Amino acid sequence: MKNEQSSRRAFLRSGIIVGASAVAGVSFGNAAEPEKKEEEVAPPEDLMREHGVLKRVLLVYGEVLRRIDAKQDFPRDALADAAGIIRRFIEDYHEKLEEDFLFPRFEKAHQLVDLVSVLRDQHQAGRRVTDVTMRLSNSGALKNDSERAQLADSMRQFIRMYNPHEAREDTVLFPAFHKIVTPHEFDSLGEDFEKKENELFGEDGFEKMVDKVAGIEKCLGIYELAQFTPKL
Repeated sequence: MKNEQSSRRAFLRSGIIVGASAVAGVSFGNAAEPEKKEEEVAPPEDLMREHGVLKRVLLVYGEVLRRIDAKQDFPRDALADAAGIIRRFIEDYHEKLEEDFLFPRFEKAHQLVDLVSVLRDQHQAGRRVTDVTMRLSNSGALKNDSERAQLADSMRQFIRMYNPHEAREDTVLFPAFHKIVTPHEFDSLGEDFEKKENELFGEDGFEKMVDKVAGIEKCLGIYELAQFTPKL
């Protein structure tokens, strides 16, 4: 594995430097410090931080809805990009991890089966709603009030479902995952998640998605966190 090879190379390098400094009787100071090993992210934590990406896109949807209700224009490309992140990063990647690696294990263990059933159904419903959002957010659509109303309805449905959806996963499903897998299986899943992310998005896929969302927020003027602080 690439990270393991990098860690071994750093270890060997540090050993050579320490050995050389001991023989020569000199100190290399900070220049001789070994490379730091990349921090590992546990599977539930990985999924939770991806929920942070989802939450930020929901805020983008909320801003577009505000503009539609106020009959204000909004950058169509920004909305199309946001819906594209939902499709590629959330539905085709994040939710597929849950469907392939988490849900079957809960069902096999006969734990939280009813919850898993609802979550799986909501994934399918979310994809249908995203189809509508993606279709109507292209530059050639929204020619009349009916299309704008349909777009607004699709985003409202998505926000209404996914706020409780992700909250239930974060507070019930993910914390329970530790109880139904062995420590070895838990660690292996972390590697599987990282491998899949690298296959689809390259190295630092999560960080790339965060940057993309930040760019959309800047385009809509909702990036600066301080602007949401109440003025009391």
